[in-house]
Amino acid sequence: MFAIFETGGKQYKVQEGDVLFIEKLDATEGQEVTFDRVLAVSKGAELVTGTPVVSGATVTATVEKHGRGQKIIVYKYKAKKNYRRKQGHRQPYSKVTIGKIQG
Repeated sequence: MFAIFETGGKQYKVQEGDVLFIEKLDATEGQEVTFDRVLAVSKGAELVTGTPVVSGATVTATVEKHGRGQKIIVYKYKAKKNYRRKQGHRQPYSKVTIGKIQG
C-alpha cells in the first residue's frame, strides 16, 4: 500500500515506515503530524485517485528531527563591470517517518 501526498509545494510517494526529508514543519520533535492533501492511495492492485484530493484519506507521520541542508553558494557576476556578489543558503528541513496510511 502506498500513497501520494502533497506538502510544502512538493509531492511524495510513500509507504509505511519510509523516512523523508521534507520542507520544515511547525511541529516539535517527536510530535505526530497528519497530512490530509492525499492525491492518490493504492490498496493492493486498486488505485484510488482524487479530484484533486481523496476525501477522507490521511497520512500520519512522526517528526524525528529538524535541521538544515548543505550550503548552496549563490554567486552573481557581470563581466567587465566589477560586479560580484557571493551569498550562501541552507534550506531548513524536517525529517519524518511515515506511520500510517488511511484511505
